[in-house]
Amino acid sequence: MATFRLFARFTSGSLRLITSGNRTYWIWIAVLSVLSLAGLWEYFVQLRDGLITTSLRDQAAWGFYIGNFTFLVGIAAAAVMLVVPAYLYNWRPIKEIVVYGQLLAISAAICCILFVLVDIGRPERLWHLLPSLGHLNIPTSLLGWDVIFLNSYLLLNFGIVTYLLFNMFRRREPNQRLFMTMVWFSIPAALAIRTITAFLYLGLVSRPFWNSAILAPRCIAAAFCSGPAVMLVVMQVLQKYSSFHISREAIWKIAELMAYFIGVNLFLFGAEVFKEYYSATEHLIYMEYMFTGVDGHNAIVPWMWTSVISSVLAFVILLRRKFRENPITLNLGCALIFLGVYLEKSMGTVVPGMTPDVLGEIYEYVPSRSEIVITVGILAMGAMIFTLMVKIANPILHGEFHVNLRPGGTATPKSKDGTSATSGGCYAQGGSAEQLENPALSHFQTLP
Repeated sequence: MATFRLFARFTSGSLRLITSGNRTYWIWIAVLSVLSLAGLWEYFVQLRDGLITTSLRDQAAWGFYIGNFTFLVGIAAAAVMLVVPAYLYNWRPIKEIVVYGQLLAISAAICCILFVLVDIGRPERLWHLLPSLGHLNIPTSLLGWDVIFLNSYLLLNFGIVTYLLFNMFRRREPNQRLFMTMVWFSIPAALAIRTITAFLYLGLVSRPFWNSAILAPRCIAAAFCSGPAVMLVVMQVLQKYSSFHISREAIWKIAELMAYFIGVNLFLFGAEVFKEYYSATEHLIYMEYMFTGVDGHNAIVPWMWTSVISSVLAFVILLRRKFRENPITLNLGCALIFLGVYLEKSMGTVVPGMTPDVLGEIYEYVPSRSEIVITVGILAMGAMIFTLMVKIANPILHGEFHVNLRPGGTATPKSKDGTSATSGGCYAQGGSAEQLENPALSHFQTLP
């Protein structure tokens, strides 16, 4: 019962944190809300009129939605890039920021589920994909395995973060055996969700463009450079607008690892290109559609060359120590990695695999306005979820919000159940008597 009361205070205090902020914070929330509502309205139009509002057709049943799903699975899996050095090697500079990577993984996993939802033409049948309720055809269905692992990974990361933050709020050490067990499970789970997503593609024998044994390693390499690229930029923003701090050593080490993984991704992609062009079989047409176009159909060509050039430039920039230790060139490299991998996974993986189709027909797929608006709306929802979670986590991680603080920033005596003797429950450090009556907690301006 005491733990339940503490968790209730933890929840109510968290709600106070996310409902407080400066003008910039609320402008950011307002922008994300408008974009989310625009995407939601467009989705209602899609539900009313059907998938005809998109550019998806029989020839191209997968498109921008599944492309973004594929990319964001990599972002979700990239949390392992911080978990491994933090907990396996106990490297403190990264251990201090690993929670933020897990929060990003939670947001990305939720977006992945939303992209699957909007891609389904009959969402009322979604329950067929739910474990124990639907028929997932395990173990023969790779899609069934993907549903199980993605949802399990989401719940696992949410459980890890909630358990850790709640214990920090209580000013107690978490149970190491329980906590580390969840952490160890998260590492293979991250690799599994990325691998199974790749297997969904390469298991389709009628799509020769995807039938490559190195597709899974390519996806993992791309994830381990694009995910940290997002995290580095986000963490620099947090450092500028909040009490969050990340050491330069951690930033430089993550950037160095990104350089290695983008290099591996380019090498594996180059091996694929060499195999197709050197063997020059009938399957070369898919690679030609990517880079030169086929019979005047070349809508995707500029996207793919932009992807390759961006990835190569990012590799050159981040490989040099003086560039990755310079904030300007570091962020340029992060932006180029994000652009290169996003175009490769969102369009360069899905569209060429279906063009030409199994009957040899070429359907020029380009995302419709509806798909773009819905995609922006989902990404805005993910950004808002991440923002609100960081708004809660940041004060707890820095000891500014816990159960034993009273208004004014001084510790209060504990009662027998370990809670604060102050009747108000939990407060933020640096508060005032006025904040006791009006729990705005304006001291925390965690995000812009």
